[in-house]
Amino acid sequence: MKVLITGATGLIGKSIVQQCHALGYSVHFLTTSKSKIENNSNYQGFFWDPKIGEIDAKCLEGVTAIINLAGSTIAQRWTEANKNKILESRINSLKILHSLLSEQKHSISHIISASAIGIYPSSDTNFYEEDFSDVSETFLGEVVVKWELEADTFKELGLTVSKIRIGLVLDDKEGALPQIARPVKLGLGAAFGNGNQWQSWIHKTDLAAIFLYVINHNLPGVFNGVAPNPVTNSELTKSVARTLKRPLLLPNIPQFIMKLVLGDMHILLFESQRVSSKKIENKGFQFTYANLKSSLANLL
Repeated sequence: MKVLITGATGLIGKSIVQQCHALGYSVHFLTTSKSKIENNSNYQGFFWDPKIGEIDAKCLEGVTAIINLAGSTIAQRWTEANKNKILESRINSLKILHSLLSEQKHSISHIISASAIGIYPSSDTNFYEEDFSDVSETFLGEVVVKWELEADTFKELGLTVSKIRIGLVLDDKEGALPQIARPVKLGLGAAFGNGNQWQSWIHKTDLAAIFLYVINHNLPGVFNGVAPNPVTNSELTKSVARTLKRPLLLPNIPQFIMKLVLGDMHILLFESQRVSSKKIENKGFQFTYANLKSSLANLL
């Protein structure tokens, strides 16, 4: 099998590439940086620039599935300019792929696009499954709705369309976990707000495996990319401290302080989404890291 991946050099993409190679799959990847282009037997890079609609059509050669992870990071201050960049980077990436597939002969039958659990409203009591109908009215909720609608346009081309709503991805070097662990190591760790907000997390290895499971089993529709056992922010912080054998001495950090520091982006720390993984489990997927303790032991 040959897979085309956008965002292959990011946190999730690198893990997916690694698992593709372990399965004997070849990878084509799209990059906006010509210096990152490689040309190995099982890992070939191609240039694209979604902002101006430029893409190397050779990226489609021999490919049967696309994994779309492209999009500007949400972990940046939410100025109006950055909000536009966050949204447009996701929409434009899908538009240029759609345009290319419309114009070129290809053998692609399936596209799997990243999405986010930010589509679900913040709640300390709800347990969100994929068919939950209400949508978060936050900026991130708006982004996810438009992102998923753009992914659905590939159905017009006869492709199977799948969307993975990703939670808090745990990795030892990138993403949120190192940012949580660093102050804990220094004895400065603390939960945010009342600490009761739900964090639906997933180990990077399991998330990559979900993407490939959806491809290999030709599963259409929406799937939550989260582990089976969400925890509160307080539990997450305490678990990191226990794993690192460090005390938690400071009081919880009030929301108004983080709003002063981060602006609107602070809601990423205080939104509460308890999200179910039952749908993908019912399709036969088995998690390697179903519990936070084993995940942190592996990563930290």
